Amino acid sequence: MYKLIISIVPHNCGELITDAANKAGAGGGTILMGRGTAENSVLQLLGLGDTSKDITFSLVDETIYSDALDKILEATSAKKAHFGVLFTIDINNFLKMGTDFNKTDTSKEVNPMTDENSYQLIHIIVNKGYAEDAMAVARKAGAGGGTIISARGTAKETDAEFFGAKIVPEKDMLLILVPQNKKDDVIKAVQDLPCLSEAGSGIVFTSKADDFTLLGKK
Repeated sequence: MYKLIISIVPHNCGELITDAANKAGAGGGTILMGRGTAENSVLQLLGLGDTSKDITFSLVDETIYSDALDKILEATSAKKAHFGVLFTIDINNFLKMGTDFNKTDTSKEVNPMTDENSYQLIHIIVNKGYAEDAMAVARKAGAGGGTIISARGTAKETDAEFFGAKIVPEKDMLLILVPQNKKDDVIKAVQDLPCLSEAGSGIVFTSKADDFTLLGKK
């Protein structure tokens, strides 16, 4: 099984995370640029201020996961308090282009709905310009903050099939990390937005986020 280590840190600090994971044996990493949406509060999850952010993705085998996490925490230990956040997602199927599909054993999977202390990562993909509206109602429903990533559709016919309506190339992807017990309220608030009532105006999906950690000085 693999684990995807995701961190959100200030802009130009992403390589600090990926380099640390690479020292533990990770094959590489991906850094995206986003922006925070959080208001003033110490623990605004996935926001930490209205500033540019680096979102890092490092895929590691579970055998080196603990070492990778230790090296990341060591690399960020001297940074200011609440320097960033880190969490992980279990990856049960991993595909390398040009190889056979690697199906791993999922018999030990845990249903995230049974763990009230876990966190859920809510992914919201909407037409460009609507992420702030989604974040506003999500915050009222109990979310602390979020990170917006500028994205785009591929402008293929399959996009229309996936979103169910007309293709709008420019997208915003909003990532919100919330405790398990707030997930349903946040999703319901977003679904009730008038700007998202039209078919194909957006999609929402969730995944369990493990090992949530604040980076920086404790």
